[in-house]
Amino acid sequence: MEKKKKSLLVIYHSQGGTMERMAQRFAQGAAQEAEVAVVLKKAGEADANDLLQCDAIAIGSPEYFGTMAGMIKDFFDRTFEAAQEQTIGLPFVLFVCAGNDGRGALTQMERIAAGYKWRKALEHRRIAGPPTEQDLADLEELGHTLSAGLDFGIF
Repeated sequence: MEKKKKSLLVIYHSQGGTMERMAQRFAQGAAQEAEVAVVLKKAGEADANDLLQCDAIAIGSPEYFGTMAGMIKDFFDRTFEAAQEQTIGLPFVLFVCAGNDGRGALTQMERIAAGYKWRKALEHRRIAGPPTEQDLADLEELGHTLSAGLDFGIF
């Protein structure tokens, strides 16, 4: 019997392309694990079915005016009722890019994840200012770590 691949959902919002590059690097790292299917979607295109089918989730948001992107909040709003009871314990990690410090966006997303009763899998990544090549490499490593942990049953 063939083993069913686990699924890692990576959602993000990007207006200027920075967070899109970050999410792509995260997903590139996650895709290094052959037994994990990586689904990369813009938050506005992701829905409750995507959330219900994943075994872990990573969420990337820019910080706007000290808060998460509205489309990330929209994803949470659209999926909460359908998925909250069925995703308890879902491993998650967050990554934020901010012109200031990113703490406000992280705090908001952590509070919502607590409402879903998700389980923080790894330390979140917060990047202030434009991401450097090292920041992108760190995101790629974070994606690989989450995916490997998912594959090995750690998360």
